[in-house]
Amino acid sequence: MKRTAYLALAWLSTLATGALAASDSGHAPAWNPSEVTAAISETLRGHVFDPAQTASPAYLQTMERVQVLASSQPHREAYVKEFNQAWGEGPFSHVRLAVARANAAQTADYLDQLRVGGGGASLAWQGDVAILTVNTMMGVDTIEQIGAAYQSISERGARALVVDLRGNEGGAFAVVPLVSHVLAEPLEAGVFLGSGWFARKRPSPLMEEMEALPAWRGWSLKAFWADVESQGILRIRFEPAAPAFSGPVYVLTSRRTASAAELAADALQARGRALVIGEVSAGQMLSQKMYDVPGGLQLSLPVADYVSHHGGRIEGQGVSPDVVVPAGEALERALAMARSQDDSRPARQP
Repeated sequence: MKRTAYLALAWLSTLATGALAASDSGHAPAWNPSEVTAAISETLRGHVFDPAQTASPAYLQTMERVQVLASSQPHREAYVKEFNQAWGEGPFSHVRLAVARANAAQTADYLDQLRVGGGGASLAWQGDVAILTVNTMMGVDTIEQIGAAYQSISERGARALVVDLRGNEGGAFAVVPLVSHVLAEPLEAGVFLGSGWFARKRPSPLMEEMEALPAWRGWSLKAFWADVESQGILRIRFEPAAPAFSGPVYVLTSRRTASAAELAADALQARGRALVIGEVSAGQMLSQKMYDVPGGLQLSLPVADYVSHHGGRIEGQGVSPDVVVPAGEALERALAMARSQDDSRPARQP
């Protein structure tokens, strides 16, 4: 079964809406599975990143499965569970249904200010090798923790840095400081493509076409969604940030490493700034937005695809490590390489 990694945005969507005030109507929403399914289908067709996807056999098969589910008249909770199971095997990632405790606009406002409550990022040491574990790319406090970690790395004079993304299923803009603090010069990462791009039946943009665009600097989910919808294409470029770490960098990945965490691994690998060690990542690199649907539910769906300058489309492919080892052995391998400072080994070692 294909595991649905829906960004931290999807599972934090439920967390965020739960933390917001519930509707004050005091009444449960009307429940009509067929009406909900029709609304979900319409929402997907109207907002998914590539409208052509909704005509694919895999998409139609998945939605037929959902329609059969609706015809069985399940309770709301059963419908949500089985919908998510169906889309866990669907044609693309980042489709998720949840019970809403606030509307989509309120949830979006909340997510831009979200603090995950600690544990987003943490720093440990093995001698003079720093190990920065980043568990999510969501959260203002995660961004703060990453900044504080790089300050400590600078002050202690780390010889090498291991960035552990093995448990990171994505999120949002904590990816910016994570990448920026190891750069000596700007890094062209790739582009996000929205429905406006695909509706014009455009192929993947050429490098010169991408470089002609202004770099996108919104770094807000609400701004991102608005801009990718209105412009159709957003150029992602990372700028160096202080304090800068110039030593060897090793990035750990697993099959769970997804979405914005894949963007980070790909960008650092592309520049040759880091060796990626571990397993091929999840291959679930889309950007997701929430929409209200009937029945008191909220649908998250992908509104933008990502094309890397380095490896092309990550969705469905993943980021391939330079050194292939089981995820559980990746840290040990990285530490051994860091101690030897031997970055000249051939790629994809057994």
